[in-house]
Amino acid sequence: MNTKLILSIAKSLLLARWRQTLVAAIGVTFSIAMFITLLSFMTGLNAMLDGLIVNRLPHVRLYNEVKPRVQQPINTSVEYKQYYNFVRSVKATNIRQELYNSGAIIQAVQKDDRILGLAPRLTTQVFFNEGTIDVTGMINGIDVEAESQLFHFSDYMVGGDAQDLKTVSSSIVLGKPLAANLNVEIGDVVQITTANGERFPLRVVGYFQSGIQDFDKLQSYTSIATVQKLLGKPGNYITDINIKLKDIAEAPAVAKEYRQLFNTDAEDIQTANSQFETGNFIRTLISYTVGITLLIVAGFGIYNILNMMIYEKMDSIAILKATGFSGKDVKRIFLSIAISIGFFGGMVGLLLGFVLSVIIDQIPFITEALPTITTFPINYDPTFYFIGSSFSLITTYMAGWFPARKASKVDPVIIIRGK
Repeated sequence: MNTKLILSIAKSLLLARWRQTLVAAIGVTFSIAMFITLLSFMTGLNAMLDGLIVNRLPHVRLYNEVKPRVQQPINTSVEYKQYYNFVRSVKATNIRQELYNSGAIIQAVQKDDRILGLAPRLTTQVFFNEGTIDVTGMINGIDVEAESQLFHFSDYMVGGDAQDLKTVSSSIVLGKPLAANLNVEIGDVVQITTANGERFPLRVVGYFQSGIQDFDKLQSYTSIATVQKLLGKPGNYITDINIKLKDIAEAPAVAKEYRQLFNTDAEDIQTANSQFETGNFIRTLISYTVGITLLIVAGFGIYNILNMMIYEKMDSIAILKATGFSGKDVKRIFLSIAISIGFFGGMVGLLLGFVLSVIIDQIPFITEALPTITTFPINYDPTFYFIGSSFSLITTYMAGWFPARKASKVDPVIIIRGK
């Protein structure tokens, strides 16, 4: 049968029941729009959380972990060699916190083609002296340029300039909550006491705020040379090397390789943040599930409308079949109706979803805890629009297939004789 004629008949049936058709199309439009908006917002939220946590963390971290020795003296004894020896309450002793031969390690890592960059770091615990009270904190000696380039350190400065750590002698950047606890401002001098009991004055040149309150209450930053001076250590004393890879998926393999090559501890980002990645996956899964559920509900609406249309158009279907239309032709007519509703409703839904996403993206989201975020996060990934349009067509096709199959089996003789 002529395809143009079939489409013309489908159009006539659509317009004859235009109110029901409009309701079905609105159902598809709403479902697609909510699917796009919800998924764009949730994945944008995940990307924001990645920026707050994952982008601030190294893909591979080289360090020496303080831990008891695996090989205890009793295990080297010939007398007890054949026994299983259980030693309780083993204490760590003679563990080097610094990386041995750190300069050679840095040179070797920089030559690796898989490496985007690295940032050495020196971390130690200190006490901030506030009158007669000592406030516990951590001080991180960093290379400001490397930290800003690889881990966005400058982006989280909410006061002062990160480059002052290089130009101002004996300077420090405090976490903003820590500065509030110490009641100091930029330009003030804070007194710190090291674990060795040495006391030093440092000038505050800025505030830092990552968005993680508990983290910012403890952390402070200065240059590597300043921390080496505080601890009385030589210029090659480094406790951490933070590495950024070109491909984050290679982190576990690179960490394993470096652990063996440099005889040090190496932690990859996937291992360190497995719970965070699980949370991201669950949030995204919930978004897809809700969106697909909306599409299925819209499909049931189309199914009911087409069923009612077939019931009301039994005479027309009988006449079509009596005048030479086959069951396949009738089936194609009603499938064309369903797919038309899905196509036009889906296209409007995609446009509406994009508009809603743009509106949300412009809504101010200003909070002191997240200084780098100014509006609600939205992800405009074209994949979402492709999935939405595909599902709208698939869902409406499946919703129209069963009524169309029912219509194709109508016996015109029985219908006409009944009339």
